[in-house]
Amino acid sequence: MSQIRRIALLTSCLFVISCGEDPELVRKHGEQEAEMAKLKGEITLLEERLKYLPPDQSSDLATAERESLKLEAEHKQLEAEVEKLKAEQDELKKQYEDYKRKYAVR
Repeated sequence: MSQIRRIALLTSCLFVISCGEDPELVRKHGEQEAEMAKLKGEITLLEERLKYLPPDQSSDLATAERESLKLEAEHKQLEAEVEKLKAEQDELKKQYEDYKRKYAVR
């Protein structure tokens, strides 16, 4: 029996030795863990930055653009009205000058 025990012990030693980790796989595993830690850190940093982004203001922009178009149209209308009033003023001045020439004050 002693010889069977020796063989069993030798076999189990060989089995344990052969089950050892491959150094190349251990190195790759370490590199992958380091890369994962780095990426998790970057994700955490990006998530932190996202918390401080200003709120979306695209709806405010659309409202401002509509208001701007409305004001531009109103501005054009007022400019046309000013031109009309200037023309009317010029006509009234001309009529007044004609009147003064016709009826000179003494």
